[in-house]
Amino acid sequence: MTTQSQNPETIGLHGGSFRADPTSNAVAVPIYQTTSYQFNDADHAANLFGLAELGNIYTRIMNPTVAVLEERLAQLEGAVAGLAVASGQAAISTAILTIAEAGDNIVASTDLYGGTVNLFSNSLRQIGIEVRWADPADPENFRKLSDDRTRAFFGETLPNPKLQVFPIGEVAQIGEELGIPLIVDNTAAPIICKPIKHGAQIVIHSTTKYIGGHGTSIGGVILDSGSFDWEGNAARFPLLNQPDASYHGAVWVEGVKPLGPIAFILKARVTVQRDYGFALSPQNAFQFIQGLETLALRFERQNKNAAKVADYLSNHPDVVRVIYATAQEGAALERAGKYLDGGAGALVGFEHKGGLEAGKAFINALGMLYHVANIGDNRSLAIHPASTTHSQLPPEQQAAAGVTPGYVRLSIGIEHADDIIADIDQALNAATSNLAVAA
Repeated sequence: MTTQSQNPETIGLHGGSFRADPTSNAVAVPIYQTTSYQFNDADHAANLFGLAELGNIYTRIMNPTVAVLEERLAQLEGAVAGLAVASGQAAISTAILTIAEAGDNIVASTDLYGGTVNLFSNSLRQIGIEVRWADPADPENFRKLSDDRTRAFFGETLPNPKLQVFPIGEVAQIGEELGIPLIVDNTAAPIICKPIKHGAQIVIHSTTKYIGGHGTSIGGVILDSGSFDWEGNAARFPLLNQPDASYHGAVWVEGVKPLGPIAFILKARVTVQRDYGFALSPQNAFQFIQGLETLALRFERQNKNAAKVADYLSNHPDVVRVIYATAQEGAALERAGKYLDGGAGALVGFEHKGGLEAGKAFINALGMLYHVANIGDNRSLAIHPASTTHSQLPPEQQAAAGVTPGYVRLSIGIEHADDIIADIDQALNAATSNLAVAA
């Protein structure tokens, strides 16, 4: 790209260094469907394995198609480097495993997607990494739960399904004072929020969602701001500052200095991704590149549609509460205004006055909206979290995440707003009728 634009519409099409395929001059990014790469000679191979230069070794570690996606997403978020992996959950796992080991802990927001809560509560615990839960309503809770073995703070920009914007800057400031990086999952707020701008050091996306948009591929990405001083906080981050037995005794903060501030993302790539095998396939990377080209346009439409749906629901007699970023109150509403720019996201929740059975009846009555365990498609989607995505959580954790028995989450797509609202309206009427008959 001849100019490093900051406009997302342009970055989606031109971001990064790819302009055309050097062999064929093809404008579309090729799918490099290969496992391996020919080395020029023995010295070239030695330099690649020794990290004296960066280049392709094996597709479990890097791939040219995937690299285009990584560069464009890094530019979109204002990061210095990215690592695309097989899923959003793989991105979260990789980010944590890059800096934490048995005996360490992270402090995470209570307001998280149910799958992330389960990962933190169970799977990380099984390998000896403790997760401590902080209510983000008071950012100081993150400080109170930290100690010398705390390796990261973690939050979601627009937590699904609570939809109360995370206090990014406030928690990042506490982390800066303590020498603890903030990792932010920005999946639900691409384009409208830039966590790195507000102090976050690491940004994560499930590319499965809005970045893809088409609902065909699973993937995730980790984006490194390059701003955290890993070397200056050496005692807290031995995995980056002491010889790494998993890579020939490399000391990451030292060995990568000629390459730039990429110690975190490079270790994530050549140790965690290499060893755990979280590689993103070239086919899926290609699909995400197609989605990224129209992300800014699609998400603008989805934001506008969601605002109309939220307004409609707020005036419906059977809806007792609307859950939407700008329908919050107090500090939550202030944070929505502070951190979201250009919309309030495409997720809308509501609670039917009939509770659990009404929520399920609404789902069953939908005609156009799909009932699926996903968000971010171009199509409008709906789900009942208490019986699906959050069903494995105990009641107290469901409540902490904002999931009540009658809560329904909508992921608003790019259809005409009138058609979306018409389907929601008839489903609400059907749910009310079913309850009346049951009574």
